Amino acid sequence: MIEQYIPVFMVLGFAIIFAIGTVAASEIFGPKRPSQAKQSTYESGMRPVGTTNERVSVKYYLVAMFFIVFDLEVIFVYPWAVEFKKMFSELGISVFISMLIFLIVLELGYLYVFKKGGFKWD
Repeated sequence: MIEQYIPVFMVLGFAIIFAIGTVAASEIFGPKRPSQAKQSTYESGMRPVGTTNERVSVKYYLVAMFFIVFDLEVIFVYPWAVEFKKMFSELGISVFISMLIFLIVLELGYLYVFKKGGFKWD
């Protein structure tokens, strides 16, 4: 049984050795010419202003949450809608009710983002 996995382990081992080898080779043979410009942080070609401990607006996280909620909805609802007729004929109303509960939970996420001002893009 374990003999069937020997090629997989060989490919995995080769990939690990190759990755470590290329990183080590770039460290050993790569040019090292540090300068002030190379050591500075890069922020879209602009000089960084302020400290790294500044507070981030809550809207940033709300937009991220909005994206995750929308992404989950598309990932689960689209295949369900494509196969709905077939599933409904085989499993009955329980398929519809389970998706309705799922959509209600997602809509609660939308409502939360709306209440916190996530849809105001100014």
